[in-house]
Amino acid sequence: MQKLRIIKDRVAQGTMFSLTILSILLVAIIAIGLYLKSAPVLDDKSLWTLLFSSEWRPMKGEFGFLPFIMGTIWVTILAILFSLPISLLTAVYLTEYSKPIVRKFVFPALDILAALPSVVYGVWGVLVIVPWISQHLAPLFVDFSTGYTALAAGIVLGVMVIPLMVSLFVEVFTTVPVELRQASLALGATRWQTAIRVVFRKTLPGIIASVVLAVSRAMGETIAVLMVCGCVIHIPESVLDACYPIPALIANNYGEMLSMPFYESALMFAALILFVVVLIFNLLSRIILYRLEKTEK
Repeated sequence: MQKLRIIKDRVAQGTMFSLTILSILLVAIIAIGLYLKSAPVLDDKSLWTLLFSSEWRPMKGEFGFLPFIMGTIWVTILAILFSLPISLLTAVYLTEYSKPIVRKFVFPALDILAALPSVVYGVWGVLVIVPWISQHLAPLFVDFSTGYTALAAGIVLGVMVIPLMVSLFVEVFTTVPVELRQASLALGATRWQTAIRVVFRKTLPGIIASVVLAVSRAMGETIAVLMVCGCVIHIPESVLDACYPIPALIANNYGEMLSMPFYESALMFAALILFVVVLIFNLLSRIILYRLEKTEK
């Protein structure tokens, strides 16, 4: 019986190890596949031209990704600027002020928001955010705006990442020992002062890692952003300009590329750019979290 248990344990260990290696290989396979698909356009154009040119004329074989890269950056930054204060304050309230009964209802609500399909957020953006920008906000600054802007995409995307950021912040804040909070309160500090000077300082690496994870999540969002960004190929000069992020480019044009030379390869290169950037952000967040755990030990 003992030998049988040992054999079962080794089989389970080998199975889990194999699945772990498979998951790592899957990432490598995706990267290799995207690179091979991107090779024709990389052989025809220099990397500098592809990344820093604004000329996008697929019929003439010109593929400049700068407008799409800048559109992605604009939308992602706006989403983080919108969601970060809300998420931080919500997490502080849930961990420092709220009663258990409040958390009992808030956490399921956050889970529901996180589980909603992105197209639902997109429809909400089209019906609420876009008209609000077009009719109320934009007239204060410009003569005319359709409302389909980088700001609309940033707000919709920011709302989408709020549940993720709140969950991450709450998890990070709960790692702070209760003794530290009690010591701060015993010295006369208020709950807010304790949150700022003790909790935030103690968990700063975790906060940064959570934001990095949220950025990588925001960069890859497609449908909701596609529905409200405007899809105009130019470099945005303000938040009230339309934009065209990389995920929207891929989703909007993939079915039309077969008749144009290098078009499929160009779109695969766009996917490769997104893959590399998101991979880098995830690796950075893991490194920060590893250092945080090492410091705590």
